[in-house]
Amino acid sequence: MSNTLQNLPATPASRRTFLKAAGVLGAATAFTATLAACGSNDAPKDSATTAAVNKDLSIEAGISYSLSTGFDPMSSSGATPLAANLHIFEGLVELHPATRKPYNALAAADPKKVDDTTYQVTIRDGAKFHDGTPVTTDDVVYSFERVKDPANKALFAQFIFFIESVTKVDEKTVEFKLNTPFAGFGPRISVVKVVPKATASADQKAFDAKPIGTGPYKFVSAAKDDKIVFARNDEYNGPMPALAKDMTWFLLSDASARVTAMQSGRVQAIEDVPYLDVDALKSKVDVEAVQSFGLMFLMFNLSKAPFDKKEVRQALHYALDKESIIKTALLGNATAASSYFQEGSPNYQKASTVYTYDADKAKSLLSGAGVSGLKLTLTSTDTAWVKDVVPLIKKNWDAIGVETTLEPLQSSAVYGPDKVGGLKYDVVAAPGDPSVFGNDADILLSWFFRGDTWAKNRFAWNDSAEYKEVQTKLNAALAASEADAKKLYSEIINIIAEEAPLYPIFHRKLPTAWDSKKLSGFAPLPTTGVAFIGVGRTS
Repeated sequence: MSNTLQNLPATPASRRTFLKAAGVLGAATAFTATLAACGSNDAPKDSATTAAVNKDLSIEAGISYSLSTGFDPMSSSGATPLAANLHIFEGLVELHPATRKPYNALAAADPKKVDDTTYQVTIRDGAKFHDGTPVTTDDVVYSFERVKDPANKALFAQFIFFIESVTKVDEKTVEFKLNTPFAGFGPRISVVKVVPKATASADQKAFDAKPIGTGPYKFVSAAKDDKIVFARNDEYNGPMPALAKDMTWFLLSDASARVTAMQSGRVQAIEDVPYLDVDALKSKVDVEAVQSFGLMFLMFNLSKAPFDKKEVRQALHYALDKESIIKTALLGNATAASSYFQEGSPNYQKASTVYTYDADKAKSLLSGAGVSGLKLTLTSTDTAWVKDVVPLIKKNWDAIGVETTLEPLQSSAVYGPDKVGGLKYDVVAAPGDPSVFGNDADILLSWFFRGDTWAKNRFAWNDSAEYKEVQTKLNAALAASEADAKKLYSEIINIIAEEAPLYPIFHRKLPTAWDSKKLSGFAPLPTTGVAFIGVGRTS
């Protein structure tokens, strides 16, 4: 089996060219036959040399988000634990964090396609969990079953809806039966991480707090607003071994604290560099802003009037002077949304409804919907750059007569039962980036719009005819030709843009800083977070 990503040059002439080709700046749709496989059995090679790496040194990093969830890969959705889990756990297949190139992790070889709806995967010899127990096919079957089980309400179940069953063939092989042909099978199963059945099933809460995986680093400890500590897994025999003795990730939600940590040399890398500090940091270390799918969205509570009217939702989008917001709050480091997908992505198709700044149209839409004197609370996450944006949203809304109260909260509180989780809010402004799971159109759309997790439980759109139409089109695209799938995705984009139950304001560039004199193999990510897969210290 083949994969177009396999054919990319191993040592590209420029990193930008390579990342664009490999899909970091937008991956091609997963529904072409060339994405049936997951890539070679070798891990992706970084062009940076690791010859000078000292494996007895430690890596320290500054992270911008606190711990909003635990680490169980069945349920963890917070930006920080997701990044941590890239190092703690493995799937049968993994996507390299920087290049997004798929490679076999716990799988010994590419998934074997038996027929259009049957695949077999063999696990690598000698793989062990961090507690020393061997990885078995029973563990693999259990890992998929727990995600698929509706009782567990796993966030990632919507990504593997096409899997009918997973069964043990023998001590080394599992078989997947699909309910529909799915060309992107190999890369997609990377969303499920393999866990030890005995431990995870005995006490899920304890496992969530102290995870055990097969990855290159072991989990040591974590404190919500302090740090996460990892140790090298010396028993690891997979394709991406740890190149440092241990890692400490300092959870520095305060932007100035992250910058200070980078400037002082306390850490070798930080994510989410404040835009105002980019130039100052560039004089001392490497800084790069990578265009991402990562969006800031408005999400409306459709169970509550008047937000159940699309005209109101549209009005609040038209009222935003997005170019001014991007220039003022982000110093130009974002692109106003003209589609659900970012411009430059192969998934990009311009939406039929584009929310250019038009205050008069916003007022007209509100009037036509019979809404006057609207008062609302804009709930938002308390990330530094988000806090820079929301006062400008308020200014725009106040200008059209919408009295806006700002409510910045920690991410865990935003999505808790007293707010989004209980449909007890008006409007939410927050960041989101499902591209951490993959870059194909289906996975990026499915995160927010397939199933119940968001559309039913978080913005209450699931009873609408438009929601049902989106589900039908998403399913039809799976087995469609590339041309037909593209047309279906265009139709879905248009529906989502028109209805705007949850829709981007802009897609952001993600600035990361690192010290290349101390780190070898490091690359900034096109997603939230940092990764030290294949990265080591040189000094």
